[in-house]
Amino acid sequence: MPEPVLLGSKPMTAAEVVDVVRGRAYVGLAEAVEKNLAATRQHIEKLADATSPTYGVSTGFGALATRHIPVESRTALQRSLIRSHAAGAGPAVEPEVVRALMLLRLRTLASGYTGVRPETAQTLAALLNADITPIVHEYGSLGCSGDLAPLAAVALALMGEGEVVHAGTRRPAEEALRAEGITPLVLAEKEGLALTNGTDGMLGMLLLAAADLHRLLDIADLTAAMSVEALLGTDRAFAADLQALRPHPGQAVSAARMFAALQGSKIVESHRGPDCNRVQDAYSLRCAPQVHGAARDTLAHAELVADRELQSAVDNPVVLPDGRVESNGNFHGAPVGYVLDFLAVPVADVASIAERRTDRMLDQARSHGLPPFLAHDPGVDSGHMIAQYTQAGVVSELKRLAVPASVDSIPSSAMQEDHVSMGWSAARKLRKAVDGLTTVLAVELLTAARALDLRAPLTPSPVTGRVRDLLRTRVEAPGPDRHLAPEIAAAEELVRSGAVLAAAELEVR
Repeated sequence: MPEPVLLGSKPMTAAEVVDVVRGRAYVGLAEAVEKNLAATRQHIEKLADATSPTYGVSTGFGALATRHIPVESRTALQRSLIRSHAAGAGPAVEPEVVRALMLLRLRTLASGYTGVRPETAQTLAALLNADITPIVHEYGSLGCSGDLAPLAAVALALMGEGEVVHAGTRRPAEEALRAEGITPLVLAEKEGLALTNGTDGMLGMLLLAAADLHRLLDIADLTAAMSVEALLGTDRAFAADLQALRPHPGQAVSAARMFAALQGSKIVESHRGPDCNRVQDAYSLRCAPQVHGAARDTLAHAELVADRELQSAVDNPVVLPDGRVESNGNFHGAPVGYVLDFLAVPVADVASIAERRTDRMLDQARSHGLPPFLAHDPGVDSGHMIAQYTQAGVVSELKRLAVPASVDSIPSSAMQEDHVSMGWSAARKLRKAVDGLTTVLAVELLTAARALDLRAPLTPSPVTGRVRDLLRTRVEAPGPDRHLAPEIAAAEELVRSGAVLAAAELEVR
């Protein structure tokens, strides 16, 4: 199990988010956090008792912010806020997304700027540690004021209402909380807003996508190197002296990884020297470090934004240390939405260049001696012809997913929220894009490994050979046509699990 994560002991990191969300690391609150929450709550309680209204404490919300709510109706106000805002529709989103938004909302609650009681933060931590995952639906967030409907679904579960997944079963929240000995919350003033006003869903999906893309871009370097080798390409274009002429950091990393992956290849050595009549390789081979590297640099920028957001206290209104409760616009998801959209562009392009390399291996006119479609008996067998169709279909979808969501504001709340970020939508399409890139790289892996086998008796490099050998534990060597869908699925699983990177043993960074 990963190390426990103690909120308030130090700034939270992206790695800790992944540990909690995917590794089920325990989450706790530092003692100083609980004391700070109790002290901040006193400011809210003073304002609740005051005769003058304070937004979020003794008023309605959004377009109803000017309506004063009497003391005897405020519990009902909080309950009504959560019930009305838990208005999602469509399929349930992935449990890891829900865990991420729960954790990130807890992180903001623990900051002390939201005015919640200590027991509210403690109960949310208890749900995470008991692996109780509220049902959150696909639609309901415009990314401003935060991810309202998704976060309201979590708050509903804290109240013992709605549905959750617990012990692998979908069941009523009240039943799951009772099974774990967790007392449902009765929300007090300000807590409904504090639980729903955040960018936590979109930020959580950004952090998870970033973790996945680090792995996928490393794998793209490997599959590209395998394709270069299989197509009798040269490694000279990836040499450090040439790459230094254009000092983009991501490009340098990808080129170094590809160059290292090809060292010791008998296939590459077989066509060096004066007898080789080709001047330069196609762009999909020669320019792979430029494309993969630009994707790496884009990811680095997105992670910079994510890191800033991870250190932010996103709520409205916020409770300042001197007791002031101030309205603000920090819940607007534009900073996160932009980079979520930005990342979808290089994801589509990395997939596109991989598909071009795959197609080149299947084309007898461009593959330098490989059989048509890598077929065992061309004409009788179709080889990987339709695997490339699958790749092409996914790449086409990725191009559509690269269209930005964050430019498509749509007003809501009686024009009070007249410009929204659509960051949740940008995050949802990025998740689909990451899945698509996984499939595209799996097909390139499958095809390049087959092409390397067909270059025998020449042998691949030690790195690409280990990756090819790993695949052969799940997928048979070249032969007559077989059912290809299970082979693509097996390659996807090896890509997704990290087994491909482990087999490569390539530590170039």
